[in-house]
Amino acid sequence: MKQKVTMNKMGTEPIQRIMLSMGIPMILSMVLQACYNIVDSLFVARMHDTSEVIHMGEYAVNALTLAFPVQMLVVAFGIGTGVGVNALLAKYLGQNDKDKVARVAGNGVFLSLIIYACFLLFGIFGIKIYLRSQTADPVILDMGTRYLRICTCLSFGMVLFAIYEKLLQSTGKTVYSTIAQIAGAVTNIVLDPILIFGYLGLPEMGIEGAAYATVIGQVVSMALAMIFHYGKNKEVRSGWKYLRLEGRMVKEIYIVGLPAIIMQALMSFMTYGVNIIFGMVSASAVTAYGIFYKIQQFLFFAAFGLRDAITPIVSFNYGMGDKKRVKQGIKYGILYTEIIMAAGIVFLEIFAEPFIGIFGLTEETSHLCVLATRIIAGGFLFAGANIALQGVFQALRCGGSSLITSLLRLCVVVLPLAWLFSTFENASFLIWFAFPVAEAVAFAAALILMAKANQNIVDKM
Repeated sequence: MKQKVTMNKMGTEPIQRIMLSMGIPMILSMVLQACYNIVDSLFVARMHDTSEVIHMGEYAVNALTLAFPVQMLVVAFGIGTGVGVNALLAKYLGQNDKDKVARVAGNGVFLSLIIYACFLLFGIFGIKIYLRSQTADPVILDMGTRYLRICTCLSFGMVLFAIYEKLLQSTGKTVYSTIAQIAGAVTNIVLDPILIFGYLGLPEMGIEGAAYATVIGQVVSMALAMIFHYGKNKEVRSGWKYLRLEGRMVKEIYIVGLPAIIMQALMSFMTYGVNIIFGMVSASAVTAYGIFYKIQQFLFFAAFGLRDAITPIVSFNYGMGDKKRVKQGIKYGILYTEIIMAAGIVFLEIFAEPFIGIFGLTEETSHLCVLATRIIAGGFLFAGANIALQGVFQALRCGGSSLITSLLRLCVVVLPLAWLFSTFENASFLIWFAFPVAEAVAFAAALILMAKANQNIVDKM
């Protein structure tokens, strides 16, 4: 007779309930994260023009758009490593192996420090080379350099928070990770106008103020997540002896984590490539894409939040050998993600114009942003299914399947199509169709890969 080796709620509560109880805090946390991402763009878009520079706000948004791929790369390495830690730690929790649980956590923290050191070096030596590959405009180069240098050299908050957040999520303590995320987001939102425009007696810092608000918010989230982990996460032992790299443990982390890193990094690569391709169409297209990308993050981050609930739930029950609960986790994870995306499509199609109007963009840029929103939203149902299935693949140790899905939706299809459409006379209209087409192709492939995973893994449990 199969016996349960743990009373962790991921192995005992009904899947529908645990998916919502874990997923809703993560969704709220991620949506708030998207909120303070877009707040940066909202405030810098309203930076005052000067006599030397027309539309200073749009220059600033353009600079943030060009800097964004590097920020996404920081997130990719932090969250990707955290995903590997999350899945492996949840597995060992399911097996009730406390020593391996502690070693996984310690290796994850040490790896995050190595990741930060790499981005610190990039922040010191690589920023100008990177930005010059996308633009030659001296104003955008200057603004982008000042913003990105702060965000990379002080990125330790983002990287460490990504690990501690996953440590809390992997044990089902999503409320604490959400509190930490919310605290950092609120800090960023409050500080943005104060530091950008110089309120409360502080100097007006412009785009550098947006950068400092971002990193201060990240440090607040990191500090709270560390406090919650070491104070509340009793299922994970702590101690200096666990803070050392073990080759075998690192390998196990990155069996799942490396595909997740590549998956997240592909978003960075796609944005970098799209910035270059759209720059051949117009500077307004680049700015419009930057604004739309942060708007769509409300939905995508919500889907990512639910995916982060899907992965530990399915992984935990996979470790326990409970086939019925694994299948339920897959079913309800996809269903709930699609409900989120469907609601988002309705909202964006109805309120695209007034929502984008709050940024105070020029008429051309605003028109392109509305156009992008209404066209790309047509592919969100495919995108939601792809995101949910990637969480399932990660839980079942099918990192390659997750990677293939990401390659198709983020690079292999979208970039060649965007380039092709950019060569046509009506490029400013056609380029946006590259995104929903790529999501549809990726979804078809993900269905085939999921069928194989069911046959080879789930059905054989």
